Amino acid sequence: MIRYALACANGHDFEGWFGASEDFDDQAGRGLLVCPVCASDSVKKQIMAPAVVGARQSAAVQPVAMREMMREAMGRVRRHVVENFDYVGERFAAEARSIHQGAAKERDIYGEASPAEIKALVADGVQVAPLPPEPPKESEIN
Repeated sequence: MIRYALACANGHDFEGWFGASEDFDDQAGRGLLVCPVCASDSVKKQIMAPAVVGARQSAAVQPVAMREMMREAMGRVRRHVVENFDYVGERFAAEARSIHQGAAKERDIYGEASPAEIKALVADGVQVAPLPPEPPKESEIN
């Protein structure tokens, strides 16, 4: 696994994990990389110092274990949202804006929105975050 420091065109910093260095270029080229804060698909790698592995390498989390930890964490976050938030479907952008403006009861919601709708919500100061995808099944992992 390779960890890259990433940033979107709007200046949001985050990191991404990739199976190989070519995976970043492939995913970026297909428009699969988006900022988790504003959904911008203009994502670039940042300059970062290389990780130097020394005698303590055995104490580091191995790639398979790291992938499993990430899959488990994504699943827990997703389950929490699905079990505790109100699903509003395609009305997400309108409902989030209504809650932000005080026109609707304040509550936690989730649903679907286009990248353009997400960008407009962020520009208006509405706090949104992407819901982690359903973790892949073990049989779907290469």
